[in-house]
Amino acid sequence: MYHKPYYLSNQDETKAYIRILHASPNAPAVDIYANNDLIAENLKYGEFTDYISVMTGRYNIKVYPANKKQDPIIDTSLNVISNTITTVAVIGEFPNISLLPIEDPRIPIRPNRAYIRVVHLSPNAPNINVSQENDMLLFKSVAYKEATDYLSLRPVTYNFKVKPIGSNKTILYVPNAKLTRDRFYTLYIIGLVGDTPPLQMLIPLDGNSYLNF
Repeated sequence: MYHKPYYLSNQDETKAYIRILHASPNAPAVDIYANNDLIAENLKYGEFTDYISVMTGRYNIKVYPANKKQDPIIDTSLNVISNTITTVAVIGEFPNISLLPIEDPRIPIRPNRAYIRVVHLSPNAPNINVSQENDMLLFKSVAYKEATDYLSLRPVTYNFKVKPIGSNKTILYVPNAKLTRDRFYTLYIIGLVGDTPPLQMLIPLDGNSYLNF
């Protein structure tokens, strides 16, 4: 569940968009406050909020276990820049968790192409390679907390493989990922290698596909 305490009109030049991803594999569901206003409620592992429109500036962000408002598990600041679209991820293994802002950059697109990138958020996974099912390499040696650049692909259905760098062992196989033309996607790698919750890939539509300023 999300809240919109900072909504602005489309004409406001100080606007930005953010959404929040809960990517901490062993953290509880959380409530998130910006300057003491609730912006995400009972956000569970693997879930995103919708994008919300916010004023630019510096915010105090507090993250609490859901339905509690004492002893925050994150207490930090977040600088929101004008005319940006950002996914703010809760990352790390509890209790050593933090926020990672990941910008969804607006870039020129070629018509009738789809765009993907990888964000590595698995805290116990080594650097990874991401390839197609035929082992055509798409992204090489992606490190923890790294966001790659976007890659242009044909808008069809793909099967993705994730392998540790220097190994032929597939640690994650993701079939039937359908990509639509003129859209941007991020392949978020979350979870734990050899543990619970297991490694998985989230493939949301990024806000730079449809949000305007």
